[in-house]
Amino acid sequence: MGDAGTVTKMTIGTLSRRTGVPVKALREYEDLGLIYTIGRSPGNYRLFDDDALWCVAVVGTLRQLGLTLAEIQQLAGTYMQGSKDPIGPALARVLRVVRARSRDRIAELQHLLMRIDDFEATHHDELSGAADFRATDPHHQIGA
Repeated sequence: MGDAGTVTKMTIGTLSRRTGVPVKALREYEDLGLIYTIGRSPGNYRLFDDDALWCVAVVGTLRQLGLTLAEIQQLAGTYMQGSKDPIGPALARVLRVVRARSRDRIAELQHLLMRIDDFEATHHDELSGAADFRATDPHHQIGA
């Protein structure tokens, strides 16, 4: 808010410049109900005040922690219901899900690294240039 109770209005472009978040993402955040808005201008431009900066920062933090937009939207819905219950326990539950999902992804990547190691061991000669992958290609006869 500005001085003397005046509201600082900004367009989505200004919000984008101030937050570094692309306009397309901000539109999606607003459509999902993740950003406080103050309505639209007479020219039908989306309008925001400084409170939107806080919303974008919270969404950014949650995204950096690995939450999906759907998970953030669900938390925002719970938060916006005006319940007297703190949002922390709900966020803690989601973080446990994100942690498990991240561990699964790490395991997948570890398996990928093992497949790369196996491939490199099996194809050492080809990778070093001592042999040629084309030797096994039925359409490419070396020396033919």
